[in-house]
Amino acid sequence: MSDSDAVHARRAVEAVWRGESARIVSALTRHTGDFSWAEDLAQEALLEALARWPDAGIPDNAGAWLLAVAKRRAIDGWRRRERLAAREPLFAVEARAAEEVDAVPELGDPDRIDDDVLRLVFVACHPIIPAQARLALTLRTVAGLTTEEIARALLMTVPTVQQRIVRAKRSLVEARVPFEVPDRAERPARLASVLQVIYLLFTEGYAAAGGDQPVRPEVAREAVRLARQLAALMPYEPEVSALIALMEFQSSRFAARVDREGLPLTLAEQDRRRWDRSAIARGRAALTRVDAARRGLGYYGLQAAIAQCHAVAPAFDSTDWDRIVRLYDALERLAPSPVVRLNRAVAVSMAGDPLSALAVVDSLGDDLSGFRPLYAVRAELLERLGETDAAAEAFRMAAALPGNEAEAEVLRRRATALAVREAYTAP
Repeated sequence: MSDSDAVHARRAVEAVWRGESARIVSALTRHTGDFSWAEDLAQEALLEALARWPDAGIPDNAGAWLLAVAKRRAIDGWRRRERLAAREPLFAVEARAAEEVDAVPELGDPDRIDDDVLRLVFVACHPIIPAQARLALTLRTVAGLTTEEIARALLMTVPTVQQRIVRAKRSLVEARVPFEVPDRAERPARLASVLQVIYLLFTEGYAAAGGDQPVRPEVAREAVRLARQLAALMPYEPEVSALIALMEFQSSRFAARVDREGLPLTLAEQDRRRWDRSAIARGRAALTRVDAARRGLGYYGLQAAIAQCHAVAPAFDSTDWDRIVRLYDALERLAPSPVVRLNRAVAVSMAGDPLSALAVVDSLGDDLSGFRPLYAVRAELLERLGETDAAAEAFRMAAALPGNEAEAEVLRRRATALAVREAYTAP
């Protein structure tokens, strides 16, 4: 086995885990009834793939290969525990069900969702787990993010993320939480966490936290699918429709999100003719359902309204920035956070006051230390204010922080372009 084979196999394993981890872990949880053990089994299968794929080659259906290996390890575990006899019928029933392709389906049950991934999200968002731990655990199991990527997404340290994931899994095991969507009475208590997890999953697809690819459309599509499944389960919750609207508006830009080199483009740089008008129409329809509920705009409703402002503007310069500022004002009153303040500062700048926006950004240094978007926004503002040297340095600082490599390359290029411009214009 050559070093290149080992590297290729490792990259393949990482890619499969990112794309299939949620389905693998959720399927194993359904089989074993043990969330923590299911993840351990999946990790063992990954290790076996790393050992075997460099020599045997990468299977055509790598996700199915990993699941099969994990299931075999589960059977071995049951044998060791002398519990296989109690579990074999479950596998037999599933095998027969898979063969009965012509069977007449049962009538639909509005309270039943046959979606293992959505069940997994609800399990990981159980109220016995602290809010931040729910997010960390679900991003690990559903989105397949590394602890480093989760730490960046949640503005935490890596050891903190690791500790919270371990404690969350232990809590689920000790409480013997069933692998199922909770009944109607219990759903509202988990809804906020479920929505947050789905949106963080979408965000990982829209603007990847790490790796070389700036966007992962398949991850974003999975988030939208989960939200629509959730809407079927809870059709009268306006925030579910609001989240769908937000994700549809943002996903409409995927075709224009990167250039020919695969590097990310800003809103101002994107060719709006390439935006998906059908996604925008779906977003507007979902936001109409929110308005029809007559309960006002909540956290996702306000963000969806902001995204709609971008979606309907025929050009970047004609965006209604004053309305966006007002929407951010409402969002900050509803859910104040440093990130909301940062986004509002961008809107204030675009509305014509970059100097005030820079003052706000500078005030967020302690809250968002090490957060790449803060330094990137600061660089943009300094450039608009004519502070070329300072802007170039801010772009370099942003590029040096952990995050997506394609995004870092854009920031480095912008720093270089400013330095060259300054050199040519210097007296």
